[in-house]
Amino acid sequence: MTPPHTLTEAAWVLCLLSIVVMPCAAAGLALVNTGLGRSRNAAHSMLSALCVLGVAALAYCVIGFSLQGYPGREFHAMLVGGKPWDWIASDPFFLRGVSFDASPAPLAVLFGMFAAGLSASIPLGSGADRWRLGAACSSAALLAGLVYPLFAHWVWGGGWLAQLGANYGLGRGFLDPGGSSAIQAVGGLAALSIAWILGPRRGKYNDDHMPVAIPGHNAVLVLFGCMLAWVGWIGLNCAGAAIFASMAGRAPLIVVNTTLAAVCASLAAAGITRARFGKPDASLCANGWVAGLVASSATCGFVRPALAMLIGLVAGALVVFSVEWLEFRLKVDDPGGAVSVHALGGIWGILAAGLFASAADSGPGQSLAQFVGIATLLGFVLPLLYALNWLLDRVYPQRVPPQGERQGLDLHELGAGAYPEFMSHNDDLWQR
Repeated sequence: MTPPHTLTEAAWVLCLLSIVVMPCAAAGLALVNTGLGRSRNAAHSMLSALCVLGVAALAYCVIGFSLQGYPGREFHAMLVGGKPWDWIASDPFFLRGVSFDASPAPLAVLFGMFAAGLSASIPLGSGADRWRLGAACSSAALLAGLVYPLFAHWVWGGGWLAQLGANYGLGRGFLDPGGSSAIQAVGGLAALSIAWILGPRRGKYNDDHMPVAIPGHNAVLVLFGCMLAWVGWIGLNCAGAAIFASMAGRAPLIVVNTTLAAVCASLAAAGITRARFGKPDASLCANGWVAGLVASSATCGFVRPALAMLIGLVAGALVVFSVEWLEFRLKVDDPGGAVSVHALGGIWGILAAGLFASAADSGPGQSLAQFVGIATLLGFVLPLLYALNWLLDRVYPQRVPPQGERQGLDLHELGAGAYPEFMSHNDDLWQR
């Protein structure tokens, strides 16, 4: 068994306080997704975020942690080349094997409950304006109860990705203390699956198959959501680094790197959009900000501030071009930019950890270990997410009917709008 990490009393308290602010990240994403959607779906978007967080927390506590586990706890392994290949944990369901004391394991449970909810809320951005509430909750249960904990075990629970260093000499094994892969990339790939299955919004593409701009209805919500997400990400990165990488003493560096990555990513998006369009684009700047936070999670405790700035700059630039490429080339309608921000931003963060981690924190072959993790995400996690959501769609159709999309999800599924004193329908109501 992999020996568990130990935490001093001060580090334990720091972790608990950091975890307590993690829900701010989910609240920030909820505001971003709501603001980037249509006004007639605003209440539905916020309620979906709240319900998805609740369902994900339940699924994780019932079954998720039993699959994720924690280093030092029971697991199932197979021998490959004479070495153990740890592929899944074997804790009892309903957290029956967890002693809620001052050890790190209960902190891992609390962290995982919030992290699974955050990951499950990411697809709400790609499914905005057309995803049924019940379907979103069902999809969240699958992600939080099965896919997220399985990959999280491989990364944080002593699984085979973490063992790449000890068993195969690839650096220190797969590095990702804050969850650029397990939380962000998994959620972003789920968002891509949902966007494919749901198809584009009505009126998004014209008769020539060219995308039509559908601006978000409230930029203030979007930008405030970015600020709220920043607070939650600081807690996320500090807690993850302390629990899974024994880096509680690097908390100041983690906060600095997280902030610098977000700032530089947003400035990169602002500079590129100003150069291309004559003025900065608020929605892309917001997406850049969150992409910087996403990329910082894998590298927050391993790099110096100057490199964190570079990582943020690249993340912001990638988002601007990825949003356009997905929309124009692949015909992926992603209102919240979830695929570009979380899937691509997360993958970039994973790669950056291999390229830029200090010699003390990595070793020969570290980049290859990171590539193995990326290949696992694209070659296993993405097909699994698509298959699960495709099967769900066969049993319980995930997209609202056309009349529901025309009417707005607030009225169609909730019976009341978010802005009853204002007209929330406009000309796109009559588009095909």
